[in-house]
Amino acid sequence: MKALVLTAVKNLEVKDVDMPEIKPDEVLVHTAYAGICGTDHALYAGLPGSADAVPPIVLGHENSGVVAKVGSEVKNVKVGDRVSVDPNIYCGECKYCRTSRPELCEHLDAVGVTRDGGFEDYFTAPAKVVYPIPDSLSLKAAAVTEPLSCAVHGVDLLELHPYQKVLVIGDGFMGQLFVQTLLAQGVEEVTLSGLSEDKLKLNHDKFGAKTINTAKGEKIPNDTYDIVIEAVGRPETQEQAVEAAARGGQVLMFGVGNPDDKFSINSYEVFQKQLTIQGAFINPYCFEDAIALMGSGKVDVLPLLSHEFDLKEVDDFVNGRIDGVSKAVVKLAGEEA
Repeated sequence: MKALVLTAVKNLEVKDVDMPEIKPDEVLVHTAYAGICGTDHALYAGLPGSADAVPPIVLGHENSGVVAKVGSEVKNVKVGDRVSVDPNIYCGECKYCRTSRPELCEHLDAVGVTRDGGFEDYFTAPAKVVYPIPDSLSLKAAAVTEPLSCAVHGVDLLELHPYQKVLVIGDGFMGQLFVQTLLAQGVEEVTLSGLSEDKLKLNHDKFGAKTINTAKGEKIPNDTYDIVIEAVGRPETQEQAVEAAARGGQVLMFGVGNPDDKFSINSYEVFQKQLTIQGAFINPYCFEDAIALMGSGKVDVLPLLSHEFDLKEVDDFVNGRIDGVSKAVVKLAGEEA
């Protein structure tokens, strides 16, 4: 079978590899689609993701497909089921797992990070992280269940009320997912700020978000929003998030920054506004909600997917030789995989 293997830092090769074997508690998935995310760019460059990826490894932690084989102990899925796979595998034994904070697991394993993922025709995963999807959900959409589940987790960390005004800073794929997730939760007003007129127009016209186009010089007002979600990961937008929050506001720092980056914060402003500043890491047990949001139509990810690649095109994309990509998925098999 074909696999795109990260053989070394900044080196991807399409190779013929053996079909993986499954353990009794594992599932073999015939990959349909695999999403490409910022974490894949980081892992390609030798930076950490949710964990370290040690070459040779097959990346691809956003996946959908069809169950091709199940181990003898598997009960939750069967051969032929259409599924999406949560990449994150918690140890269940460390203090964080044992105190209901598995996302902070000290021994985190991850499909497509520490073990081979979806940039290959078939991959394996423990059955406990394999989720059947409804007939109403396409395999293409299901491939991005993982990033949506990360947005769901971020929203779950907030104290959310319908009256609140929310600002999402960053019109990338994750920022756009937050817009729909917040609106699906009944928030009265969501504003998306960003640089792309096309993305902002889409979120205004299709999903009802207010918009701020900072590329056109439009300013984000200070001291205004009950909740601010920073989905960029740059010091200047992180500082902006704190400034935009109103008294009693909540600031969710979601954007993944460079590990060495720092941002300045006015400690008096945090005190005087009584701000809550919260990080959000991965997606503990949020797959069911993410699948339900998409299956019910409350969240529509397909308009946000700009490109569909094959395995050979991934190297060009991560090397910056393909422009204009908002969110890409890799197609490995058809809908009837």
